[in-house]
Amino acid sequence: MAQSGGLLMQKNPDAILILPKLAIQNANCISSPLTWGFPSIAAVLGFVHALQRSCNNKYPTLSFTATAIICHQFYPQVFLPPGTRDMVFRLTRNPVDKSGKTASISEEGRAHMTVSLLLQVRDAQYYELNEQEAAQMAANILEIAYTLRFAGGSMLAPKHDRNKAKLIDWNFDGSTLKKALRQLLPGFMLISREDLLAEQISTMQSTEPEITALDALLDIAALHSEPETQDINAENVDWIVRKRPGWIVPIPVGYRSISQLYQPGTIANARDNTSPFAFTECIYSLGQWISPHRIDENSRIFWQYQHDSEKGVYQCICC
Repeated sequence: MAQSGGLLMQKNPDAILILPKLAIQNANCISSPLTWGFPSIAAVLGFVHALQRSCNNKYPTLSFTATAIICHQFYPQVFLPPGTRDMVFRLTRNPVDKSGKTASISEEGRAHMTVSLLLQVRDAQYYELNEQEAAQMAANILEIAYTLRFAGGSMLAPKHDRNKAKLIDWNFDGSTLKKALRQLLPGFMLISREDLLAEQISTMQSTEPEITALDALLDIAALHSEPETQDINAENVDWIVRKRPGWIVPIPVGYRSISQLYQPGTIANARDNTSPFAFTECIYSLGQWISPHRIDENSRIFWQYQHDSEKGVYQCICC
């Protein structure tokens, strides 16, 4: 059985499923009302949840409890118009309508990317599988994954057989996982840095008590130019951009309810009339892109769902 140790996890999985170098086209890169770029964590975990449900037809006891994300390539579909500083999205040109006029479109941000996913696997029947059956199980899951949407984007078929999915046993010290991470280089792994945000809030509120969490988030996300020297008598001063402690980015990590929880079917035009409904707003935090070779035994690299029904908080956390 799997035991504790190595990279931190809330519950020890039976195995780790590696889905390497998934090529995705036209994924949604407008991740929240305030941010754009790599798809939100909720979108990634939504893909994993859909994958689990699709796999349960063939593997009823299979579950994916947490997910690690590595991005190898990211190409946002944007361009810089001449004479401007702001990039704009490349939008689709749709066919004209029946009157011959240009059809209206909804602006959308798209990106092409290549990612690898590492899924914590729990399956009561996993240890009954031999090596060949485990390899076939991984191949079947990957085949199902290619039929699904990833953050609204389409999966492209692999060009060669090198990027095969594989299941690896979770061992005591996590050495097998560390070896697998090195094999996924080059790339960058997204981890949570909510600790850095909390530290920034505390630092700013010590001098300005009215500072909010959003103020702290924007202060970290902004580019700050400052003089290289604080000498007010200096004649010539070079201005530099303040360095950040790593590749830090603002990310949406979930939703918080701003209304009561309504019973199923009581809200008109809801997408799902069989589930309870609540109006929500986005929860923001900080993330960091870090090379997998920098991961150590204290790193929290796996994302999973967490919810508090009483507070109306539905978020993704790193474990």
